[in-house]
Amino acid sequence: MEFEKLQDIISQVLGVGAEEITPEASFTDDLGADSLEIFQIIMGIEDEFGIEIPSHEAETVVTVSDAFERIKEAV
Repeated sequence: MEFEKLQDIISQVLGVGAEEITPEASFTDDLGADSLEIFQIIMGIEDEFGIEIPSHEAETVVTVSDAFERIKEAV
């Protein structure tokens, strides 16, 4: 359930299909996200899941799996 919500957030920000958003996908290399889009994704995650991802942790979010792990840790 959380992964599908994460896919929705990423898809809305980046305009890519859910099938491209796999756990091993890199935000920059595979999905073409720039730093502003990654920030928007982090903000979307925080809003959707009611969590806060500290900036030092947000900097380590490189793949979709990294983002999903932050969600699982906080929920």
